[in-house]
Amino acid sequence: MVYVAAAPKSNAVYKAFGAAQALAKAHGSPAPPKTVLNAPTRLMKREGYGADYQYDHDAPDAFSGQNYWPEKVGRHTLYEPVERGFERELRKRLEYWARLRKERGEG
Repeated sequence: MVYVAAAPKSNAVYKAFGAAQALAKAHGSPAPPKTVLNAPTRLMKREGYGADYQYDHDAPDAFSGQNYWPEKVGRHTLYEPVERGFERELRKRLEYWARLRKERGEG
């Protein structure tokens, strides 16, 4: 209880959740890219489901940078960590992944 009371405060996740809800309300439920969807049938494989999927654990730095956002929505940044507490470290990690994604031409 004392730890929670003394921990750095942030409402960044709360704000991200609100942004995600607004995005879902604006766009509905479009399907993610076929690349990240399983292809349990031959037809789905022929249609391109699961094609070119990159397993993060096999990628350099264990990060493929693939886009999992629906095409009609596009990539968004919903979570913006604050410069306090552990969120400072999360911000560094997210910035690192954004840099890798840009270097690899993933956006």
